[in-house]
Amino acid sequence: MGTLERIWVKRAKRGPMDPAREVQLDARGIVGNANRGGKRQVTIIAREVWERHLAALGGALDPAARRANFMVSGCALEGARGRVLRIGTCRIAIRGETKPCERMDEALDGLRATMFPDWGGGAFGEVVAGGTIRVGDVVAWDDAP
Repeated sequence: MGTLERIWVKRAKRGPMDPAREVQLDARGIVGNANRGGKRQVTIIAREVWERHLAALGGALDPAARRANFMVSGCALEGARGRVLRIGTCRIAIRGETKPCERMDEALDGLRATMFPDWGGGAFGEVVAGGTIRVGDVVAWDDAP
C-alpha cells in the first residue's frame, strides 16, 4: 500500500499545474481539469521514480514540472497497464504509460531521456469509480472486477 502525496489540476492545455489538497473525480476525470474524457483522464507519477530521475541528473525540480495530476508513493506503476489503482474510495483503470515530452528537457536538461525507460514518466488512466480524493489517502492495487 502507498499514499497519495500530491495533487495537481491543469486549468488549461499547456497551462500551469495548480496544487490541490483534494479533488472530485467523475466519469470524465478530474472535475475542473483541462483534460477530460477519453482514456487519459488522469496522469500519475511515483515519488520514488521522480526522485531517482533527479538524483541521476544531479538536479532539483518541483515535481509539478512533470505535469502529472497525482504523485503517489509506495506503489510501483511500471507495467501496470490493465490494472486498477484505488485512491481512497476511487478507482482508476490504468490504460498505459505516460511518455515524457520535450517539455521535460525545458524543465531540466536530460530529463526526457532519463524518464523514457521502464514507465519512468508514470501512467495514465481512466476513472471507473469516482468520488473525492485527498492528499494522504491510501493508494493500493485493486484488481477485483
